[in-house]
Amino acid sequence: MKFGTTITAIDAHAGGEPGRVIIGGVIDVPGDSMLAKRDHLAREGDQLRKLMLREPRGYPATCCNLVLPPTIPQADAGFVIMEQAEYPGMSGSNTICTATVLIAERLVSVTEPVTDLVLEAPAGLIRVRAVVRNGVARSITFENVPAFAVHLDAPVEVPDIGTVNVDVAWGGMFFAIVEAAALGLALTPDEGRDIVRIGEMVKAAAREQIPVAHPLMPGLGGISIAELTAPPTVPGVDGRNTVVVSSGTLDWARPASFTGVLDRSPCGTGTCARMAVEHARGRLAIGQDFVHEGILGTTWTGRLLREASVGPYRAVVPQLTGRAWITGRTEFVVDPDDPFPEGFTLGDLWGIEPS
Repeated sequence: MKFGTTITAIDAHAGGEPGRVIIGGVIDVPGDSMLAKRDHLAREGDQLRKLMLREPRGYPATCCNLVLPPTIPQADAGFVIMEQAEYPGMSGSNTICTATVLIAERLVSVTEPVTDLVLEAPAGLIRVRAVVRNGVARSITFENVPAFAVHLDAPVEVPDIGTVNVDVAWGGMFFAIVEAAALGLALTPDEGRDIVRIGEMVKAAAREQIPVAHPLMPGLGGISIAELTAPPTVPGVDGRNTVVVSSGTLDWARPASFTGVLDRSPCGTGTCARMAVEHARGRLAIGQDFVHEGILGTTWTGRLLREASVGPYRAVVPQLTGRAWITGRTEFVVDPDDPFPEGFTLGDLWGIEPS
């Protein structure tokens, strides 16, 4: 993989969740699929993720997407998702940001009032329908990869908390889903610090005690995120949630390492995972809308399109509708004398030791 002298990125947010989209400056990433390209970046090119997400160019809540030529003929573009602690197979907010940027920058064929395109994510092909007006994507609807529940009400022993029942489901990554009330939380913004700490503890315990892997893509395995749920606060909404995105490696011997950031949006893959659980419990029918509220009160609308199967699991194909707004355009450079070519983290914000 080679870098140009300048990395061009468009910043956007989807429902409040920031998603940076790299559209120039990365010459090539080896791999015969987007999953293989993701794996190559993780092994050989992780400096790009660190450069774009760590300070002084990034921030703990920032995500980043690298736009690449697709490896599958029917796809219009490919993208690799980079977050603070991992390379997810799929992300809803990042898909919405990436599609919005591709349309705004005319990197795909654009028609009004509707533009259809196919994106290749590491987890598979994502079909997108955008409502476009005056060259701007006003809404993004995408058909996600099949989602499925793996465990319902699985008991997990969490140190200092006790036994917690979690649902484990795949919506593009694996989620441990738990009711906030069972943890003494109401999912209000002022609880942010406690939600992060407790959510990370639940995630770490669930990851240790409930090993999972995608049956068709074993490289996409392990519980990545804790999703906390609660009743909605907005009329016409079906549920409320927030998910905790890790900002570093968790270490039970070092409690300060249990830190992360809240997804500012209603979380696309988390919504898909929750819809799979609701369907498995018989509470959400095919074709029924599911309006999901995030920690900021923003909402996205999900729907289960049809049933499917993934290996041994009964699955559903979810659809999600949301919107992103472009916030800026930046040309990033790395001076040869810059002492932080891969950025840095400090414990005041990141909760992990400086690196």
